[in-house]
Amino acid sequence: MIDDQLTAPLKIATNALLKAAKAAGAEAADAIAIEGRSISIDVRKGGLEHAERAEGLDLGLRVFVGTRQACISSSDTRPETLEAMAARAVAMAREAPDDPHAGLAETAQLAMLRSAEGLELVDPAPEPSPEALQDDACRAEAAAAAVKGVSQVQSASAAYERRAIWLAATNGFQGGYARSSRHVSCVAISGEGTGMERDWAAESRIFQRDLPEPDAIGQLAAERAVARHAARRPKTGTWPVLYDERIASSLIGHLLNAINGSSVARGSSWLRDAMGEAVLPKGISLREDPLRVRRAGSRPFDAEGLQSRAKDLVADGILQSWVLDLATARKLGLESTANAVRGTSAPPSPSASNVVLTQGDQTRAALLAEMGTGLLVTSLIGATINPTTGDYSRGASGFWVENGEIVYPVNECTIAGNLREMLGRIIPANDARDHLSSVVPSLLVEGMTLAGD
Repeated sequence: MIDDQLTAPLKIATNALLKAAKAAGAEAADAIAIEGRSISIDVRKGGLEHAERAEGLDLGLRVFVGTRQACISSSDTRPETLEAMAARAVAMAREAPDDPHAGLAETAQLAMLRSAEGLELVDPAPEPSPEALQDDACRAEAAAAAVKGVSQVQSASAAYERRAIWLAATNGFQGGYARSSRHVSCVAISGEGTGMERDWAAESRIFQRDLPEPDAIGQLAAERAVARHAARRPKTGTWPVLYDERIASSLIGHLLNAINGSSVARGSSWLRDAMGEAVLPKGISLREDPLRVRRAGSRPFDAEGLQSRAKDLVADGILQSWVLDLATARKLGLESTANAVRGTSAPPSPSASNVVLTQGDQTRAALLAEMGTGLLVTSLIGATINPTTGDYSRGASGFWVENGEIVYPVNECTIAGNLREMLGRIIPANDARDHLSSVVPSLLVEGMTLAGD
């Protein structure tokens, strides 16, 4: 198996770290190793502008001395370095403050699935050559430049990445997997001087053969940029706003942040008292499924060795679950939802992956017609979000709509509201892209405040 080939050296390194930690006086420990390689190519005017290749292995060690913990990381796998890492980590833990909620999972909590077999997270095809990536980027750029109204192509890029992960702990957990991705993107500009407008298109897939043709990506970026030419500010007032599918997931992202265990445990979430209450309209659910095949956000187990599983975060509009790791679950007197993520230099924290929002039965065009007059938002800039109250304000650009039809492009406006109220009245379209890790359709929100002219 590809996973076994890529993770075998990582298993050796993490177990050597655990052995060193125990020898240094750690009562418990876990270790993570991440090996990665990537190639990225940027082109401009048909020629190579920037090429970058990166390879490396990072190690992370977390040790426990009683209820005290410390984390340390390194990229050096020499035995003497691992011993020094372990000794330093144990010394740090002895000086750390007590944390009664820190600790490894109990043996009974550990995942039975220890690999990504069946999830298809890594492409078995050979790694693409720099020349092949450059050809993809050049094709995207050429297709964008050929569209009438494009004044320049700001950038065109192609990239490949492959990562392997292994997690080991003194509670007996051992597991690892690999993942890969291919990416093509393009940014095009229309207009000149102060009248320039830009837009983009990008696609990413695990398998090269699933990636759309670079020409189509470049053409789409160009068409979007041309459509934004001669943008102006919209009318100030209270209007319906349709979040285009490209950026609608940002609204659901705010919901996920509000139900994240870290925010809830601190009492700093605008949904901290909303468990069992309506947070989305009736009939709409938000489901997390980390076990979807060929999805970038899939994972067989979380960063604490707990089994990944599908679950409804919101069912029929009602909030069902927080997003928890072990520490936040213990703080709240609950069980972990197996949502721990981590890097090599910090302890785990909770995060959701592969979320799917219930789609509606109308197209985006039908929602525009239902909206009548208002704003179609295709790009968001900056954000002012009050995490405690849910008050929301963001810079936006897109298209002004009258009588259900797009009449002109807009920019330099601000949209504002309250997230609890906004999410409670969303109307979803049916245009979500199933291959994404956040499957969220265009979302219509009535009664937003717009600051324009």
